[in-house]
Amino acid sequence: DVQLVESGGGSAQAGGSLRLSCAAAGYTYTTHCLGWFRQAPGKEREGVAVIDPDGSPIYYADSVKGRFTISTDNRKDTLYLQMNSLKPEDTGMYYCAATTNVVVSLRTTNYSYWGQGTQVTVS
Repeated sequence: DVQLVESGGGSAQAGGSLRLSCAAAGYTYTTHCLGWFRQAPGKEREGVAVIDPDGSPIYYADSVKGRFTISTDNRKDTLYLQMNSLKPEDTGMYYCAATTNVVVSLRTTNYSYWGQGTQVTVS
């Protein structure tokens, strides 16, 4: 069974930075695409950044391009999201997700495994 646990959320000032981590277990990295998603109050969950098991391609939502960076560690059992130049509109619950779907996509419906989420608040 795939287990995903996020950490690193918190509060930040606009223009500041945060780094999210997702500890992944019970999956085969070579067959699972990983991604970060977020959900603001009253809004639908949306894709933020996703990464192919081979490290490429990587896709970002237009709203975070140039500010956020998705990556994995050398063991490929931890997923990161470096968030710079934060804006108040980045506020929301951030989720780590995984899928065996061969299509690398920002669509939430492509993902079967989800973490519990970590809150990010930017003021």
